[in-house]
Amino acid sequence: MQTETVEGIQGWKGSALALLAGAIMPLAFAPFYFFPVAVLSLVLLFASWQQVTLRQAAWRGWLFGLGMFGVGVSWIFVAIHVFGQSGLFLASLLTFIFVAFLALYLAVLGWGIKKLAPGQFSCFDLVLLLPVAWLGFELFKGWFLSGFPWLELGISQIEGPLAGWTPVIGINGVSALVALTAGGLLLSWQKRSWQWFVAVLAIWVGGQALKNIEWTQPVGEPVKTAIVQGNVPQNIKWNPEQLVNTLALYQKTTQAYWDNDLVVWPENALPAFYHQLENFYLNPLRQLALKNNTDILLGLPVQDVETQQYYNSMMLVGEKQGFYHKRHLVPFGDYVPFEWLRGLIAFFNLPMSSFAPGTINQPLLQAAGNKVGISICYEDVFSTEVLQALPEATLLVNATNNAWYGDSFAPHQHLQISRSRALETGRPLVRSTTNGISAFVDHKGQIQSETPQFEQSVLTQTVQPRQGETPYVSWQRWPIWLMSLFMLLLWAYYRQKNSG
Repeated sequence: MQTETVEGIQGWKGSALALLAGAIMPLAFAPFYFFPVAVLSLVLLFASWQQVTLRQAAWRGWLFGLGMFGVGVSWIFVAIHVFGQSGLFLASLLTFIFVAFLALYLAVLGWGIKKLAPGQFSCFDLVLLLPVAWLGFELFKGWFLSGFPWLELGISQIEGPLAGWTPVIGINGVSALVALTAGGLLLSWQKRSWQWFVAVLAIWVGGQALKNIEWTQPVGEPVKTAIVQGNVPQNIKWNPEQLVNTLALYQKTTQAYWDNDLVVWPENALPAFYHQLENFYLNPLRQLALKNNTDILLGLPVQDVETQQYYNSMMLVGEKQGFYHKRHLVPFGDYVPFEWLRGLIAFFNLPMSSFAPGTINQPLLQAAGNKVGISICYEDVFSTEVLQALPEATLLVNATNNAWYGDSFAPHQHLQISRSRALETGRPLVRSTTNGISAFVDHKGQIQSETPQFEQSVLTQTVQPRQGETPYVSWQRWPIWLMSLFMLLLWAYYRQKNSG
């Protein structure tokens, strides 16, 4: 009778539960910020993996991923359909293929977990194996095929107590704590015991206490900064007829803010190559910047006239001039992985979609007397790449063109990711976007001010640069690697001891 009851619960209802658990997971992220949902979602997933076969575990993992990514990255459809000019059916099909592929990661995860821990999860499975397995999933997802770290669970916790752990062990470490919390709560219910609940509570209380620690220190004078949000629509951005209007828009808007130390324009604010704009636009702009003792960081493509390669770049205009070339390119956005795809559909033939990656070790630009850690758009979703500018950088700048995603979850989710980079590094962040959400974020990852979406806007704030290293900057991912190894060895020891 007991077996029949378990099988009844774990039949189609278990599959539906896994799909539902994945679909509610994005509620933990922006723009909803219901951070406890991340824990609830994993509790339901882990429960659906109890007493199932390898095939059932894989199927439910895939269903969870289908729900999680189908809702959480639905903005992919907007980019393909609205701005990639693909039909409704084709855009839906391409989005489904992308989501279904990402869901395969969780199918493999479910299969692997049940291969190692068949039947009912033990306490060691729930609090040792599953958190490490989830961490491995996130790290693999953020690396494989150029990487897609979107929807890392640690990001969702920026408003909650676990955020205190972010400067210590990084976002992926916090993700592991979310999974540990889920395992501990399920274990408490499974064993009808309070001890695991108390252990989980201690982790959360510890995170809240860590929020009070100042890991970095102010350095130098505050920098009076302005962010210019031009709100040029994506569908006309690259039209030659629009170029003159765009150039005039950014220059005219900036004229009212020459009293700032630093002015930041978004990614590809100027939709023409540097060498095309140098003489008649950029040189005069530099003279105005020098006259007013202001530095400008602006986005534009830069072409190597000898190799004909071109880069997605940020340029420093002012007393010191320099370039940062985007290193981590977005497939099908910055470049098309397979050139033979061009011409098949409009989405594979987007304007300016053959960028070359910049070199890894580029010198930091020095703007307004500070070394700046720059990321362009998607780059700041890769935590370890942002760390490469530390500890030398005293402030962070992210320049983004998120006009591709319209009124979807993407701009809100990306801002939440950017906030997490500020929290991990203990540095203030200046975030300039094409059409919102532009923002000033302090070293604790809290938004100081932000722009509305889909409006021309200028945001001003005094930014205090900071120096020093958070534990995460100092140790990077070594602590979570070592802790994961320790947890796996401990799990293997108890597994063998109990099976013997």
